[in-house]
Amino acid sequence: MLLAPGVHPQMILFNVFYGLDRVATVPPTLALCREHYGDDSAIVFGWVLASHRIGAALVAFLGGVARDVFGSYDVAWYASGALCATAALTAPVIRGRLRTPGSAAG
Repeated sequence: MLLAPGVHPQMILFNVFYGLDRVATVPPTLALCREHYGDDSAIVFGWVLASHRIGAALVAFLGGVARDVFGSYDVAWYASGALCATAALTAPVIRGRLRTPGSAAG
């Protein structure tokens, strides 16, 4: 659909929601870095973004390898689903530290 000669409403809708998703995740990530790492937050945030890009490149490459080996992207989709399910099941057991109002992090 992306390379089609015409513009499809579904692609515009995807681009809008993807853009909003991207914009919606950066400020909270930066805020968490600032809260937990203080003066070093810019460096930590840079490493967070760099590792995200490296991970995305690696996953895209491995998806292509899976396509070449198995003849379809099914294995990549199932692996992605399993990782998402693992993250969803793990998230509730992550406990944050209790802080009193005005207390510093760390």
